[in-house]
Parts: sequence; structure tokens; C-alpha cells
Amino acid sequence: MSKIAEKFKLNPNDTGSVEVQVVNMTERINHLTEHLKNNKKDYSTQRGLMRLVGMRRSFLDYLKDNKRQVYEKLIQELDLRK
Repeated sequence: MSKIAEKFKLNPNDTGSVEVQVVNMTERINHLTEHLKNNKKDYSTQRGLMRLVGMRRSFLDYLKDNKRQVYEKLIQELDLRK
């Protein structure tokens, strides 16, 4: 697990909280983006990437509505746009 995910864990075994899931999704999104730069015709991966981006957006919307401070900190740590 990444250092950023370690910061947002609620307890030592936490892998399911919204914050940790957003961090993990962001890492996967970054990896798939790099993959697609070299494999432009990999449409199944492209579809999976779009689905993952949508899921992350939903989680971020939830955080924005319910845990504003955590949302702001997460956006800053992951270097995402608001």
C-alpha cells in the first residue's frame, strides 16, 4: 500500500474506507493511463479506465458532501483538480 494510503487509513487493517479506496483507484488510474499511452488500441482497458474514473468521481462526491476536510486534504495529496 502506498504512503498516501497509509495517511488516510482509519485503522491498521483498513482497506475499505472511502479515502483509501480513492487513493487505490487513483494509483490504478495512473497505471492504466501509462499503459494506454503505449497501447492505443486496447479498448477494453480504456473502457475499464473510464469506469474506474466514474467510480472515483462518485466516491469524491460523497466525500465532498459528507467529509469536506478529508476531501480537501485528499485532493491536495493526490494532486487532483477540484
